[in-house]
Amino acid sequence: MEWQDEGIVLSVRAHGETSAIADVFCRSHGRYGGLIKGGRSRRMRPVLQIGNHVDATWSARLADHLGHFRLELNHGYAATAMESPLRLAALSSMCTLLHLLPERDPHPSLYEVTMFVLGFLDDDSVWPALMVRWELALLQELGFGLDLSKCAATGQNEDLAFVSPKSGRAVSAAAGTPYADRLLVLPEFLVAGRGAVIQTEDVLDGFSLLGYFLEKHFFAPNGERLPEARSRMVGLVKRRVE
Repeated sequence: MEWQDEGIVLSVRAHGETSAIADVFCRSHGRYGGLIKGGRSRRMRPVLQIGNHVDATWSARLADHLGHFRLELNHGYAATAMESPLRLAALSSMCTLLHLLPERDPHPSLYEVTMFVLGFLDDDSVWPALMVRWELALLQELGFGLDLSKCAATGQNEDLAFVSPKSGRAVSAAAGTPYADRLLVLPEFLVAGRGAVIQTEDVLDGFSLLGYFLEKHFFAPNGERLPEARSRMVGLVKRRVE
């Protein structure tokens, strides 16, 4: 069997003396692995960089086999990222977190959001807030989406300021202020309909919020912490404030 798609290179590891195995997040087929003959060659090295947008052809004798990839570079996002430690950390964080997706499970909506964020990776004034929204979308795709539409206590959709760490639901300022030390801060830019100016502190609050739920649902159960790439990205964003 054989199919063609487009995708984002998530990781590459050596296989034998000349080949490589790549993990690619494809638009219509989800996260797929495949063997690339000659993947360690000088010609393929610029293609097989994490975050690169590629045109992919996958083939195998049977559907449940590892299969073979033929990849052609569409856009080299990795080259843009390598110009800045902050952008490289962001790209590494995104590709690492995408490994949370189950293999061969299509997520076309998340793919579109991912490509949108990658398109702004060269604009440091925009992509950090987009990355927060991307992590929110990732949680949604994985079945652990947050309910930020209305207050869990009052049912109102105004003045939302916190998120319950237990339920993942929004809480208004009036209902949550007495318990602020037990709640997570909800940045204004994540609330639908608000056009607030986004400050770096708001972005950091967003990363803290999403990081809590990513760790709670996916890493802590396995005795792990958030990926080092993500921690490095958040640390570099924080340094811009200090």
